[in-house]
Amino acid sequence: MIPGAPIVTAAEMRAAEQAVFARGVSQDELMERAGSAVARETARFAAGRPILILAGPGNNGGDAYVAARLLRNDGHDVSLVATGVPAPGAAERMHALWQGPTSSLYAARPRPMLVDGLFGTGLTRPLERGLAAVFADLSKQAEFTLAIDLPSGIDTDTGGDLGAPGGIDVSLALGALKPGHLLDAGLARCGTVLLADLDIPVDARWRTIARPSIETPSAHSHKYSRGLVAVIEGAMPGAARLAARAAMAGGAGYVVLAGDRPWGEGPDALVRREVRSAEDLAEFLAWDRIDAVVLGPGLGRDRRAEAFLSVAFAAPCPLILDGDALTLLGTGAARWLGTRDAPTWITPHSGEFDRMFAGAGSKIDRTLAAAAETRATIVHKGADTVIASPKGDVRLLAGASPWLSTAGTGDVLAGLLAAQVVQGGKGIVPAEAAAWLHARAAQLAGPALIADDLIAQLPKAISECL
Repeated sequence: MIPGAPIVTAAEMRAAEQAVFARGVSQDELMERAGSAVARETARFAAGRPILILAGPGNNGGDAYVAARLLRNDGHDVSLVATGVPAPGAAERMHALWQGPTSSLYAARPRPMLVDGLFGTGLTRPLERGLAAVFADLSKQAEFTLAIDLPSGIDTDTGGDLGAPGGIDVSLALGALKPGHLLDAGLARCGTVLLADLDIPVDARWRTIARPSIETPSAHSHKYSRGLVAVIEGAMPGAARLAARAAMAGGAGYVVLAGDRPWGEGPDALVRREVRSAEDLAEFLAWDRIDAVVLGPGLGRDRRAEAFLSVAFAAPCPLILDGDALTLLGTGAARWLGTRDAPTWITPHSGEFDRMFAGAGSKIDRTLAAAAETRATIVHKGADTVIASPKGDVRLLAGASPWLSTAGTGDVLAGLLAAQVVQGGKGIVPAEAAAWLHARAAQLAGPALIADDLIAQLPKAISECL
């Protein structure tokens, strides 16, 4: 994943291109830039092997014609397949500049290097069945496959599968990343995503997450200045302990685990507070030293848990909700969350999110809508984690370790997020930092990790951000 890279929809990319044209850059010049980038990467990966380029009728095909011409002029063995008459305009003119032979898709023979220039950001319908079958066969027999912008058969804005074959090795994003590179089927089908800078300015509020910059505590720091996190224990105390330990390892200066097991397991540095009832919790949360509360990991779903949730909602401090707290909110999430004045973060996985929020659209669109409705920053977890703020900002983390799909890792993320909040983070910033640190800790932990392993790796992950 390319850190901090802008992400734009198909419509936003077209608008950015139109702005470039308005400044005097021609369509032909922009297509030459794109085709040149494709030619460079194709030559690099082909490494002297014969090349088969598939050119569709639109601008993606126009880029393919440019790349084919440049590669042939440089002495590469290039075969070109055209799947239709080029559209009037730049694509048609680039086709006219191609001086080599052209064959039809159904007459194409496999070659070691395949370049997919069939369809780009404009594709919104499934690939025609016969075309998809031939395309898949050519891809399967190629030793290396490069897609221009996106693999043909991936929806640009949602990452949905419109008939894309497997086995794409590299997708060369043109100008900016698209949601389809990072979401749903696109995440699995795009292979390694590279970014070609075409000198197209984009004003994007959506970006991939980047490594955070974490400040070293000053010589005058103390436990309270570094932030106090309160984690509320429930029916399954191990989950809350994981969150509390993650908050400690994530940099919080003081962590209190509040519950009805005041002398339970945990590090000696973890402070315990006995809380047996909603009244006890209300008294505890009135303490003005508390900078953030974590509620939900292992909370339970009984009446006591519901009472704890009500008390936490009334607290004036920042609140991080996960796990059972989200299940208790259910479809009333917007109503509940909309009543809070203090900042709130929620960290649902897709199952929890679907139970809380209705609606259609891409994962980004749905998460943005939920953030606006609830006034909360949402970390919508998954292989393609989407973080959205009520202000419309989005950060996307794709390609995290699949070994994170084990019990307790979400509890660690909730505690880690709280640690970033109490150290001064606001809005999407602490969520982005927590997601990056969580993913990096998983990389450091390696395969077959358990949630405890993430906590052990957090100091190393943080050291990379100082």
